[in-house]
Amino acid sequence: MPNKEFSPTLSQLRTFATVAENRHFGTAATKLGISQPSLSQALVTLEQGLGVQLIERSTRKVIVTAAGKRLLPYALATLQAAELFVTESRGSAGTLEGPLTLGIIPTVAPYILPDVLRATAAEYPNLTLHIVEEQTAHLLQQLRDGQIDVAMLALPTNVPAFVERPLYTENMALVIHDQHELADRSDLTLDALHSVELLLLDDGHCLRDQILELCRLIDRQPQSQNSWVTRAASLTTIMQLVVAHFGATLVPESALDAECRKPGLSVSHFASAVQADRRIGLVYRASSSRGDDFAALGDVLEKAFHQAVERARDLQTRSS
Repeated sequence: MPNKEFSPTLSQLRTFATVAENRHFGTAATKLGISQPSLSQALVTLEQGLGVQLIERSTRKVIVTAAGKRLLPYALATLQAAELFVTESRGSAGTLEGPLTLGIIPTVAPYILPDVLRATAAEYPNLTLHIVEEQTAHLLQQLRDGQIDVAMLALPTNVPAFVERPLYTENMALVIHDQHELADRSDLTLDALHSVELLLLDDGHCLRDQILELCRLIDRQPQSQNSWVTRAASLTTIMQLVVAHFGATLVPESALDAECRKPGLSVSHFASAVQADRRIGLVYRASSSRGDDFAALGDVLEKAFHQAVERARDLQTRSS
């Protein structure tokens, strides 16, 4: 029997919605940052208070009951309304006040964040910016779950429920050992990728996919044990492999200053007519009311990118 005086908490509704979406108690607990017993207790309390079973549990699977499917849209609408309530309480749109969680991919974060954090501290002192660095798939899932407010990643995402705000197009350069015949060139074509052993980031990094897409354009095939097999979790590791004559890689322009100061590295650029680049932008839920905030944040991020590129060009000038 339902308890007529029972009123579910937002935490209980969020627990139900997260379990229903992921169909796995362990995954839901991890996403909510709570223990599995605490998650189970919250769900039981909700079901007992409502007098209905929302989730059917078994040793092999988690099933959303018919009642759960009927009530889930209302739970999601309540959570969204609560988010909008908090958002509006932070002040007028576009002022960038209060907490904001920005997700950002690893091939962008290290190279622009110092400038971003300095700029937001100076221009938006009432903003509490939280940073989450993750690969694209994880950021998109966290965006769906409401764990982050906005994500900075490579476009397009092709997710209908999200709004994409392009920020900039970033060229890529070939980083190679300084004794290679392609060192210090500024007129490369994509066919130059046929003559190098390409070192790639591990699966899940969008930069890996972007490089592979360029290779597909020229029917680039694996050449040896090192090519396409050796992978790393960071550009910093790949740079060490290039220094050790393991191969070459493509690096976004904003990362050149930070990653290419090591002795033995050379940066070669593609000819101006060659399209070897990626588009970076902000992605957020279409239901969010903070579009003006994200526009203001986008201006800060874009400015930080151009500062990183300027440093890279200064480095190139000094080395030449």
